[in-house]
Amino acid sequence: MPLRNIAIIAHVDHGKTTLVDAMFRQSGTFRANQQVAERAMDSNDLEKERGITILSKCTSIEWQGTRINIVDTPGHADFGGEVERILKMVDGVVLLVDAAEGPMPQTKFVTGKALALGLRPIVVINKIDRGDARPDEVLDEVFDLFTALEASDEQLDFPYLYAVGRDGWASDDAEAAGGDLNPLFELLLRHVAPPQVDADAPFAMIATLLDADPYLGRVLTGRIQSGRLAHNDTIHALRDDGTVVETTRVTKLLAFRGLDRVPVEEVSAGDIVAIAGLRVATVADTIADPSVREAITAPPIDPPTLAMRFAINDSPLAGKDGSKVQSRVIRDRLLAEAEGNVAIKISETGEKDAFEVAGRGELQLGVLIETMRREGFELTIGRPRVLYRNDPDTGQRLEPIEEVSIDVDDAFTGVVVEKMAERKGEMTDMRPFGIGRTRITFLAPSRGLIGYHGEFLTDTRGTGIMHRLYHSYAPYKGTIQGRHSGAIVSAQSGTSVPFALWNLEERGVLFIGPGEQVYAGMVIGENAKLSDLEVNPLKAKQLTNIRAAGKDDAVRLTTPRRMSLEEAIAYIGDDEVVEVTPKNIRLRKATLDPHQRKRERRAAMAG
Repeated sequence: MPLRNIAIIAHVDHGKTTLVDAMFRQSGTFRANQQVAERAMDSNDLEKERGITILSKCTSIEWQGTRINIVDTPGHADFGGEVERILKMVDGVVLLVDAAEGPMPQTKFVTGKALALGLRPIVVINKIDRGDARPDEVLDEVFDLFTALEASDEQLDFPYLYAVGRDGWASDDAEAAGGDLNPLFELLLRHVAPPQVDADAPFAMIATLLDADPYLGRVLTGRIQSGRLAHNDTIHALRDDGTVVETTRVTKLLAFRGLDRVPVEEVSAGDIVAIAGLRVATVADTIADPSVREAITAPPIDPPTLAMRFAINDSPLAGKDGSKVQSRVIRDRLLAEAEGNVAIKISETGEKDAFEVAGRGELQLGVLIETMRREGFELTIGRPRVLYRNDPDTGQRLEPIEEVSIDVDDAFTGVVVEKMAERKGEMTDMRPFGIGRTRITFLAPSRGLIGYHGEFLTDTRGTGIMHRLYHSYAPYKGTIQGRHSGAIVSAQSGTSVPFALWNLEERGVLFIGPGEQVYAGMVIGENAKLSDLEVNPLKAKQLTNIRAAGKDDAVRLTTPRRMSLEEAIAYIGDDEVVEVTPKNIRLRKATLDPHQRKRERRAAMAG
């Protein structure tokens, strides 16, 4: 059967997964009366909750006698490690761009990777039914982006369509208002070349995705570069230096049919398949016939820019919520994650029971922590820190810089520019964007952006949109001021009392309510002043037998400020950590003993 391999790439929330749903329905992959979840490709619980794609997924449809393998890729920059590997598996890409927002930072990132590999994109201007859609302007912006990314003449001559993925239609007419996806299917078959492979050479493929199956064990997915493979054939795995990792038999061969992986007896060059039976081989290894001695070159992956300290939960409430609390279990889980996710690096620290986890950004590491807490882990997470480098020629200290694209109402541009300047951000572009809104682009140090998103939403009354993308390493920008407030810290352990919290409300914003378990050293609020404040949240009202002239004051508490996991990680200071359990997210001082904290503070000031 004729074959096409394509990836769908776009910025987050531009409609990739929704378009794939419509392609499923119109190609006959789903029965007309079949009940299928919306955004069927986002199968992970976290993906459904957040409305974003985190893991790349393969699927396939058949249209007019041709099988089209489709890879749905993440749109968020933090998961860019997935996108880079996926593009090596395909022969064409569909670049989806929102008809109102136009090309965004992540569009630039994934498109640059695709163009560098020589792929010729098909551009689909999606959501043209939006009231603020500007399809023709966006098409010009896409062309300008291709030019800026040094696309070849052949790549600049890209075909394009206008579409509404949610309603399942595409057209070459910007004024169209309905139809089906046939124009897109026809363009795919016409524009994307069949896989250029050697069917007669020995079997070889590079492992691109790794996942664990409870019945099959390790399952490696990739595109077959050459040859054929049958069930029970002998294969071996090679590292990039040609070292043989293991030799084994294929216990299961799986091909993608719709949303399912279906067992097959034989596969051939060009197809995207999954192989079970390997115990050691991992992502970027070459899986091949034993006669093959040279590994296929794997694409380099951009290095991590951010690191966090993952340690066991050593608070007084440790072990109350989770079942996985030992450092050995945490270490095994982190190593398993790093094996399948090439953008994450795990390293041991000088302390026992603690590990350093490096990744692309706060969201990527936040998703890993959230996944682990749902699996029953208890963790202590340190403040994110950026990974510096030294210039090999000058020895100068370099830090990661991000490109920040911000869309705000005109009324809030002043406060955004001021706050970004405090964080050493340099404005590179500012232009009107729609009616009453402005798009501002900055280059800013990653460390200055840690914790800014929550403040940004407050400053813009929740109307601002911010997108970040790793740009480059640049010389160190100097000191950036940290949090503008101190912490309210519990000095006692026990259960919080309404009367005590009522008296504490005037000192700042509280993070806890009455009847909650607290312990000495736990951060229970934000002090209005810069210094930390130690308090007793357990202090009850003294009862006497003397009747007051007036009735007692009624205790009315303000709703406490509850933080999400990402907000908590971004909020903490250098001397604080986040305690993460399956049921609770608590902020606390890294050192619980108040006397030891004072000694450490004095030593830091002396140093």
